[in-house]
Amino acid sequence: MIKSIFHININVTNFEKSLEFYKMLGFKVVFDIGEGPNRGNDVGLAIPNSRARAALLALSDDPRATRIDLIEWKQPATAGKPYPHLYHAGAARIALFTKNIDDEYARLKANGVEVVSEPVTIRFGNKAGAKFFCFKDPDGTFLELIEPFNE
Repeated sequence: MIKSIFHININVTNFEKSLEFYKMLGFKVVFDIGEGPNRGNDVGLAIPNSRARAALLALSDDPRATRIDLIEWKQPATAGKPYPHLYHAGAARIALFTKNIDDEYARLKANGVEVVSEPVTIRFGNKAGAKFFCFKDPDGTFLELIEPFNE
């Protein structure tokens, strides 16, 4: 029986730079996997002779919190580019629940984060809705901050 999402993998080209970015967002390292070969990856991910630098990150101490598995592949090197737009097939973005979205928007802009737009309000019927905006991590992976509301 599937119970919840355990982690979302984000491949990066520079582990230290990306780690600092995600820490700036509020993530913390819950398990530093380290760097090196991993026979489990060779078999389970079908990446022969792999070597990587990785850590699991979370936004809280809750042991069931969804984690980000941040990985820089050293062998073979992380390759390719993230999706160029938000209407590409597949997992397009990671949405993060937030409070005080306008303050978060200002903080990210002040830190030089590339944003897609200012916060936008959307409605889901008469009362429910959300305020959100999208932005990119150092490799161009799309992320979203969203603050749902019921009026």
